[in-house]
Amino acid sequence: MPKKVREIGIVIGKLPPGEKNCITDVAGVRVGHVTLDEEMNRDGAYACTGVTAILPHEGNLFQQKVTAASYVLNGFGKTTGLVQVNELGVIESPIMLTNTFGVPAVTQGTLQFMLDTNSEIGLSTGTINIVVGECNDSYLNSIRECPVTPEHAVEAIRKASNDTAEEGAVGAGKGMMCFGYKGGIGSSSRIVTHGSTNYTVGCIVLSNFGQSSEFLAHQYLSNGQSESILSPTDGSIIIVLATNAPLSSRQLTRVIKRCSIGLGRTGSHFSHGSGDIVIGFTTANQIAHQSDQLVETRTQLREDHPIMNQLFAATAEATEEAILNSLSQAQTTIGRNGHKVEAYQF
Repeated sequence: MPKKVREIGIVIGKLPPGEKNCITDVAGVRVGHVTLDEEMNRDGAYACTGVTAILPHEGNLFQQKVTAASYVLNGFGKTTGLVQVNELGVIESPIMLTNTFGVPAVTQGTLQFMLDTNSEIGLSTGTINIVVGECNDSYLNSIRECPVTPEHAVEAIRKASNDTAEEGAVGAGKGMMCFGYKGGIGSSSRIVTHGSTNYTVGCIVLSNFGQSSEFLAHQYLSNGQSESILSPTDGSIIIVLATNAPLSSRQLTRVIKRCSIGLGRTGSHFSHGSGDIVIGFTTANQIAHQSDQLVETRTQLREDHPIMNQLFAATAEATEEAILNSLSQAQTTIGRNGHKVEAYQF
């Protein structure tokens, strides 16, 4: 069974990880996957793809929204919902990940799930904003066949749990590549402390970027592995950051910008054709969909408190380690037309 990099002696940063070293260390956060790995009945087409669902808490996400933000490092990506996230500062649906051409189907499936569990949407109240991110898995997946269906999105949501999330070539990560090797889903977490107060920062990535010549592997472990002969296009990464620290949407934007530090430390320079996008949320303040109150009160950290710097560091460290875990947890995968992507040997 593939191991996380920390289990093989690679320690990133100085802050301690959470118990599971996973985004689900943030209380209430759940992750679910649906993985497609099968031949299709159309001229040898092969489904090597999937869907990953991240649920910010265990309740009704529409009725109890969470403070959120997004940040675009390089915008060569096809997402849904981020305009409204940044305008209103909340997320009210599961955060869904899939392949590029799976975005419409996953959006439809997630919408249907939310409609089925909230009968008032579109009738006695407003509409809903669905958030979906993607990366291009067309080297391994017959992406033109659009194997992902709305039902797969619903299944991923229903499978979501607060267990340690599966990583590597699973869910949306099934067909992804990273630095010319097998990439996909990776996760990590950090604990920040001030006195008797602890906050958790959790990160999950969908890694699909970079060429092997860019990978700064030597700083982690010198194993003499040769560079991959594969030369993927610029690729993408979707980074989802969760925390229970009480932050405003503006503060959260400041925090998630530091994901770029962790990404850059692995060797990425945010290529021209790369969709490098961060989505962040905090579970500290749930915002009721309906209220008769004129004023609402929320708690947030002081901007100049030293713990903000710890949150910045935790974000960079968790992102870097999550990317490495997406490599270390992935297994060699064969997809369409016999295309093969080797796992990186740390």
